[in-house]
Amino acid sequence: MSSLSTAELRIPVVTASAVREFSRGGYRGTTIADVAHAAGISPAYVFKLFPSKESLFVAALEDCFRQIVETLTVGAERAGDTSPDGILDAMGGAYAELIRDRSLLMLQVHAQSVADIPEIGQALRAGMAAIVQLAKARSRASDGAVQHFVAYGQLCHLIVTAGIDDVPEEWASILSAGIRHPR
Repeated sequence: MSSLSTAELRIPVVTASAVREFSRGGYRGTTIADVAHAAGISPAYVFKLFPSKESLFVAALEDCFRQIVETLTVGAERAGDTSPDGILDAMGGAYAELIRDRSLLMLQVHAQSVADIPEIGQALRAGMAAIVQLAKARSRASDGAVQHFVAYGQLCHLIVTAGIDDVPEEWASILSAGIRHPR
């Protein structure tokens, strides 16, 4: 029986703290010290685990997409309607529940804003690829239906982050018609 090193035990704690902190302040507004404080360790130890701020953000983003893929998989497995649309709908419902805590949603939004940083852009594309490939494989839906599934999810992000649900104007009603999120 092998035991995990202190670093192996700390990495998930630091990564979870990075998800929370980067979701609040974004890449540019969050420091290594912020993440270290949230994880209860020193900034030097964070740098020992993650050699750069980019690598820490990427680890947080990879964890975000891991959680999303796991949730979408469970949603697909629990789909009562096993048609392609039924499976995509169940996956979307599971995702909506997952992002009730806005950390994962906001981390994705912040990642999109700094996708020009090569390591972050690559991790963002890899996460989206995993979602698209899973949605296609599990639902057996057409490419167009999978594209609609992802586009609908991005529209949901916009509605939530911009508070469009709470805007009592026609344009907001057009965008948010039929879209409801757990609060």
